[in-house]
Amino acid sequence: MPHHALEITLTRPLTPPVLHRATRLLPLAANHDATRLMALVAAKTPRRAAHRLRHRLGTRLPIDVITTHYPDADHSVLLNVDLPHAVHAALTANARRARQSPERLLELAVHRALAEHADRETDRLDRAVRHLLAHTTPAHLLAAVGHALTRLPERPTP
Repeated sequence: MPHHALEITLTRPLTPPVLHRATRLLPLAANHDATRLMALVAAKTPRRAAHRLRHRLGTRLPIDVITTHYPDADHSVLLNVDLPHAVHAALTANARRARQSPERLLELAVHRALAEHADRETDRLDRAVRHLLAHTTPAHLLAAVGHALTRLPERPTP
């Protein structure tokens, strides 16, 4: 049976004792602040692996989202979210009205939100470059960008 790499995003950091207890149930790797975990889960499909992982750890850990770590052949990542009952009911009702599955409706909403974010980011960068070009020459700006790209990356500021 194949193993699937899954990433778990937590709603809050784990304490060392909670993480230790969880790793006794399933081998897990934690990031530096124990807010994200990695797991390998044996299952026939990634969807089944995520379901199995949530079933095993969902009551023991503050799991927010489970995703497949690697995209599939269609470059998609599986997103496993445990929605509150009221939200799930509303999503199901909206999906029924739209004559789509709840999964498809949620997928379209996520794609739309990501596209809108990309558009806003492009606009923000365009404004920033235009502001920079108003105060320097294109050659100086290009040299500064080249210099910045050769240094170690810094954390971007929002």
